[in-house]
Amino acid sequence: MAVTAAQVKELRAATDAGMMDCKKALVACDGDMTKATEWLKERGIAKAAKKSASRIAAEGLAGIVIADDFSKASVIEINSETDFVSQNEGFQQLVKDVAQDIYDNQPADVAAFNASKFGETFAEEVRKIGEKIELRRFGTLNADSTTALNGYIHSNTRIAVIVSAKCDSEKTAEGMRAVMKQIAMHTSAMKPTTLSYKDFDAAYVESETKGRIEALKKENVELSRLKKPLKNVPTYISMMQLTDEVMAQAEADIKAALKEQGKPEKIWDKIVPGQVARFILDNTMLDKEQALLDQQYVLDDKLSVAQAVTAAAKALGGTAEITEFIRFEVGEGIEKAVDDFAAEVAAQMA
Repeated sequence: MAVTAAQVKELRAATDAGMMDCKKALVACDGDMTKATEWLKERGIAKAAKKSASRIAAEGLAGIVIADDFSKASVIEINSETDFVSQNEGFQQLVKDVAQDIYDNQPADVAAFNASKFGETFAEEVRKIGEKIELRRFGTLNADSTTALNGYIHSNTRIAVIVSAKCDSEKTAEGMRAVMKQIAMHTSAMKPTTLSYKDFDAAYVESETKGRIEALKKENVELSRLKKPLKNVPTYISMMQLTDEVMAQAEADIKAALKEQGKPEKIWDKIVPGQVARFILDNTMLDKEQALLDQQYVLDDKLSVAQAVTAAAKALGGTAEITEFIRFEVGEGIEKAVDDFAAEVAAQMA
């Protein structure tokens, strides 16, 4: 009898078996869903799929595709259960093929990819490998003629980054592509989670402030015990908190300290700007850690990333501002299960 796509979809949902296996099972069992399920179980296909559902895939590889003319770039993360599988040439090629398909066809989300023709091919390849493997996430950036776009994938193939900056002209955009690769490398190493401190939620900043300050105080107790220099304990942790009132008070405090030290008022204008800058640096630790534009640039730590990009564009006779980035690190945010081997053996013997 003829097997419909709806039947194949239903059997696949019930067993997690591959599309072709589901079709074979339904054909062999004349469309009987119960018999087809048993057919799959007898061959270990449904059982293997069911078992994989409880396993955690936190290893794997990242992939990247960048257009030759730098007009588009895509990054993906595919997870596997073990590092052993991620070192397999077949798996590595699968990652490259998926990255290319994502780049070419731009599915709306992972579900759309899984439902696509290539998604079915991917599922079949996964079944052959015999381990839980899944496309976790992907992203794409597009560039017009005045956008500088580039990316970087780390040598371990576990971190992939793409970055774009809006420029004043095609000439500047072309000249800034190399800088964008350097920014992508910075992003790979420094792990920003957002573009700017302006993206932070006020409640998040507030919740982070007390904990971070208390952690520094505890660290200073240990440093004091070891007779090492103490770290500065700030009042604030983000530029978001440095309101006009806060900055005015900081400047007043700096001037009061200079007066108390007996520094002549005529030289304050040479001292105050540097101390204000230091106040900002000391009170924006969250920005330096998590916001790309506000991080100190790894190739010149006297500049922030935003300042470095501005300086590079100025040297080309133009302007540029980073507008987007995507950074994927394999396994990031996935909690790995701690296996209890004894309990597993006991369960299998029961």
